[in-house]
Amino acid sequence: MYILFTILIVIASVLLILLVLVQNSKGGGLAAGFSSSNQIMGVRKTTDFLEKATWLLVSIVIVLSVATVGVHKKDVAGVESEIKNQYQSAKQAEPGVVAPGFGENPEAAKKEEAKK
Repeated sequence: MYILFTILIVIASVLLILLVLVQNSKGGGLAAGFSSSNQIMGVRKTTDFLEKATWLLVSIVIVLSVATVGVHKKDVAGVESEIKNQYQSAKQAEPGVVAPGFGENPEAAKKEEAKK
């Protein structure tokens, strides 16, 4: 599901980029080609459509991004960290030697040497 949402986000983003490139901030762009008044979709309706399509694609990207985070957390929730697993196994093997910093505890190592 995570991969599907990621693919949909990429597709929506590419469409959004293309849609923004078609627009012209000074009233040109795609709308400039429809200058005659007898067109089915006039200049104003074209800009309205482009603006609404832009907002729709932005909304889709935002919703899919939030949904992807939720799906990703559910997928990873049961997976343990490899580092955490190694730490737990080392801690069980030699409880006094492994420090919480994932390295050797110098004080415990000194105590082990003193015992020998």
